[in-house]
Amino acid sequence: MDIEKVNSMDFGEFVDVFGNVIERCPLIAAAVWSQRPFLDLEDLQKHFFAVIDALPQSGQEGILRCHPDLAGRELQQGTLTAESQREQSGAGLTCLGADERLRLAELNAQYRARFGFPFILAARLSDPAAMQRELARRLLCPPAQELRTALGEVKKIGGLRLADLLCADPAKL
Repeated sequence: MDIEKVNSMDFGEFVDVFGNVIERCPLIAAAVWSQRPFLDLEDLQKHFFAVIDALPQSGQEGILRCHPDLAGRELQQGTLTAESQREQSGAGLTCLGADERLRLAELNAQYRARFGFPFILAARLSDPAAMQRELARRLLCPPAQELRTALGEVKKIGGLRLADLLCADPAKL
């Protein structure tokens, strides 16, 4: 898909296509649609991220709460979004042993209890062992810093998803 196609989409089509760029947040895509035309993928991405940045902290935390736990209940039950399923599967989270799954579940629960939202990491850019180390490290961060870090990960995920939709190389963003 090219940027001309993106710019020609009506509201419904745009939200259908881009509604899960930010996990389970089609309202972000709805807000971005009104800012057409976009110059290119980088410009489209900039608009998605600007909407996130403009939200009050409660809205930003809400975006974070839309994300599933890594290797969590939704993965086990098969209820992840198609994008999250691909990302978690590609990162090896569907092949964890029982001990690894239990350790990740424990860390996820500690993280959620501490910060009020799930641990978010661009799974496509990591592996299970690195995820566990990063989760343990980030559990020690101050809440304000962790909010910024988690939002940065949401943006990484969104950038990768936009690149997928526009068949672009995410390294060029």
